[in-house]
Amino acid sequence: MKPKLFESLMQKESEHKQLYEKLKEKAASHPFFKRYYEVGVKEGLFSDMVGAIGRMHDTLVEAAYPELIGRNIINVRATTEPLERFPLDEKAVAYLYAEGGAARLSGKKHSTVDIQTNILAESSEEWTREFVEDATWNVMDNMVEKVGRALGEAETQKILDLYGSIANADLAGGAPINGGGVALSWSGLLKLHNAVRNENWRPDVLVLHETQLHQLLNDDKFIHAQYLPSGETDIERGVVTSVLGMKVLASTLVPNGTAYAIDTRVAAVMLLRRDVTVEDWEDPKTGKYGVRATTRFGLGVLRSKAIAKMTNISTSL
Repeated sequence: MKPKLFESLMQKESEHKQLYEKLKEKAASHPFFKRYYEVGVKEGLFSDMVGAIGRMHDTLVEAAYPELIGRNIINVRATTEPLERFPLDEKAVAYLYAEGGAARLSGKKHSTVDIQTNILAESSEEWTREFVEDATWNVMDNMVEKVGRALGEAETQKILDLYGSIANADLAGGAPINGGGVALSWSGLLKLHNAVRNENWRPDVLVLHETQLHQLLNDDKFIHAQYLPSGETDIERGVVTSVLGMKVLASTLVPNGTAYAIDTRVAAVMLLRRDVTVEDWEDPKTGKYGVRATTRFGLGVLRSKAIAKMTNISTSL
């Protein structure tokens, strides 16, 4: 789910719109927003403070989106509710994510799972008043992009932490698959895929570290595309897009030596209450000012057996 751009966001009443209406009033006296507005007007990029906030929002979204890969490994649903209650299968095990850990819920003892949308992913950049007063457009635009990228990584890390919190016995197959200390290969992918299929789920995403992706590209079954249609392996770009019906997603945020196969339709849910948002940041005591970006959401695993995990994969090529 890609965050909405500013124009689309402001077309209906929402928490987002209310926050931006308040920000418009505060921004005129905030050193960073004031400088961003003044320089942007000179550059002919917008004509008022609303346009400045819109430009900043859209820059954040475009910078954050490539890093929001966490949204591709979980079922994302928009909500306006502070809490939503999901039924829990009798044989299923659920996990509720909270800062600092995750709580385990067994379907034998609980018939429902309550997921609260109170998790905050955030990133920010701060500068002294003196730096802000002299900042050029390129410098400020670059800083906003940096905040966006950091926000995308922060949100993705929380989703990976949720999957990482699942007890070994609750995974597909009742334990992680041992990679044997060797490079990830076609054989390893079959084991991951098979573990989820044996639980009667269908994995649609393969999540791994960049090193494991390159290990696959070093496997002749991928290089010669004997087992994959040529459109799913691009050696020039160093990409495997899909294998065994699973979309391949690689990130250095995934622990090196670990890979997951997940049926994202049923495994877990992300309740997105407020998507990428621009906020002001200031600490008058230290004389520092800047911009902050946040998302607010809830996370929970609903069926842990729809997730297979492989560990002890070689961490080098």
